[in-house]
Amino acid sequence: MEPTALPEDSRPSAEPSANRLRRFRFPVLFASLFVLMLGVVGVDTLVAPIPLLALPVGIGLAIAGIACYRWLSRKVEAREDVPELAAPQRWPGLRKGVLLGLGLFGALMLLIVVFGGLDGMSWGSFAGALGLVGMMFSVAVMEELLFRGVLFRILEERAGTVISLVASSLLFGATHLVNVNATLWGALSIGLTGGAMLAAAYVLTRSLWFPIGLHFAWNFAHAGLFGIAVSGSNDVPNGLLHTTLSGPAVLTGGSFGPEASLFALLVCLAATVVLLRKAARSGQIRARVQRGK
Repeated sequence: MEPTALPEDSRPSAEPSANRLRRFRFPVLFASLFVLMLGVVGVDTLVAPIPLLALPVGIGLAIAGIACYRWLSRKVEAREDVPELAAPQRWPGLRKGVLLGLGLFGALMLLIVVFGGLDGMSWGSFAGALGLVGMMFSVAVMEELLFRGVLFRILEERAGTVISLVASSLLFGATHLVNVNATLWGALSIGLTGGAMLAAAYVLTRSLWFPIGLHFAWNFAHAGLFGIAVSGSNDVPNGLLHTTLSGPAVLTGGSFGPEASLFALLVCLAATVVLLRKAARSGQIRARVQRGK
């Protein structure tokens, strides 16, 4: 007796490896980029004492990180195009982000100075500032790829813009608790300011170039221009200037640095509101996807 042929729909079939990977795309992408980011930070730290080496190495690491993100997008998500890294938006997005980041941090420092938080300022090192360009650019690229390119983007597909913005911002702030002089308020402030503002920059443009430029410029102004330790770090950067702050923590941010000051909260939240209002007007705010639809 010949075996009865199974209907085509009921025949067992091997699921393509690409589909299996896509089902677990978030943990695969997040873990891969997180490990890569740790490697980038390690290399940056290794070459930091040699500024003229830190500049090209940092830029090279950023380019390598972007190439890895594109490769992972193809292999894990089966995406041939990666619209969030579209080439036409690269230079306009970076330029606008850099200008906004420098302007916002400049406004923060101006407020601190006006209210008496400046204790002293002296010249630092031009070479040191050049080295910090590379380091800060590679860190900005890797953190944006991880938090906005993977975490926010994938979560938003299911939970919508608002929930994704809150969740990714809180996680972004929580990662800064590992810093030497970290405080709970400092980490929360980073989430409310940096995390929310950078997510809003992505929502408005649907591109990673704008938040990368914004993130880089904020951190570079912090360390490379004013020479202030970033986000509770114990290492004082060898920037273009050496700036010392003094006064109440609500004014200067205390040991965590200016990012934990009340002025940082006000400046960044104002920028976040403007970015989100523009995003809402242009229809970039996405609703939560209902299950079963």
